Parts: sequence; structure tokens; C-alpha cells
Amino acid sequence: MMAGSRPHRAVVAVVAVVAVVAVAVGAALLAGCSDGKTSTVPELPVSTCFGAFTPTELAPFVGTGKEVRVDAPADARLTAGRDSAICNIYVDGKTRFFASAERLPQGQHFFWAPAVDEQKPEPLPFAENGKLWDGGAAIFLSCKGPTEAFELKLWLDGSTEQIEQKERRPVFAGLMKKYLDFARQQTGCGA
Repeated sequence: MMAGSRPHRAVVAVVAVVAVVAVAVGAALLAGCSDGKTSTVPELPVSTCFGAFTPTELAPFVGTGKEVRVDAPADARLTAGRDSAICNIYVDGKTRFFASAERLPQGQHFFWAPAVDEQKPEPLPFAENGKLWDGGAAIFLSCKGPTEAFELKLWLDGSTEQIEQKERRPVFAGLMKKYLDFARQQTGCGA
């Protein structure tokens, strides 16, 4: 019986060595594919997109990369002389999040782009003329400002690769609710 178990032990030992070598070779190959560089999550500034959002709120859109750049004015205070504010967050040169606010003359008509309708949007529950889709949200509203009435268009768009499908619309709805309150204060929109 002892003699019969030795070949079995030898086979198990050989299989174990082969498995260890295969794992080591596989790890080396994978390391070669990534050039030994690890992906990291770039750090966002404390105040992002006109001061409307926190880094924690925007973290799901950022993903991994080396360099983050925020291109935005300090605020979204819109007047007849400054009619728009745009925020772009780039990671390694690619747009990962976009927010805009645009002030339009009172009575200007607004049409939803066909690209929005292709996304099968649903209405935002807190905005009469708002739409929500998996990759963003938008609102068009009439405002009564301190000196004149105007129309306000708010838009959010982001890369959702890091967000589960079922969480995308709730994430955008929450951000748009916060952004709407922020933009009303910044633009003097009394609605």
C-alpha cells in the first residue's frame, strides 16, 4: 500500500508545481499588459462645478486615471450679460462629467433634442419640464428674476461606466435636484 501511494503523491506534487508556475506566468503576463502601472482614482477638488457638488457626489463618474482637470468658472451667477456657465471634469483628457446652466430670454422656445428622446427619458418628479435618462438629466424652466423674467436651462451629463444600470437615474435625479436649488439661488430665479 505504501508503494502504491508514492506515485500518487508524486503526481499531486507535480500538479501543484505546474499550478504555481501557471499562476506566476499568468501574473507576469498580466503585469506586462498593464506595464506594471496601477489604475487609481484621481482626486477631485473640494469644490467642483461652480461649488454645486462635492467630490463624493461626483466620484462615481470619475473612474480611474492619472490626472483630473476641472474646467469651470467659480460660480454660476448668470445675468443678461453672462448668459451661461459650463463645467467639464476631465480625467486623462476625456470628459467624465458635464454641467451647464444657460439663461435665455423670456419666451424663448425650447425643444428637446432627438438624442434625448432616444434615451427613453422619464419626467423628473420635481420639475415640470425636466427629463431624466440613464446618462443625464435636464430641466427647462421659467424664472422671475429680481429685475426681469427669463428662461433657465440646466443640463447634467456624465460617464456612467462605474455606476450600476439601476442606480444611474436615481444618481442623476439626486444631483439635478441639488443643482436646481443651487442654480435658482445663483441665478436669482424665483420661478
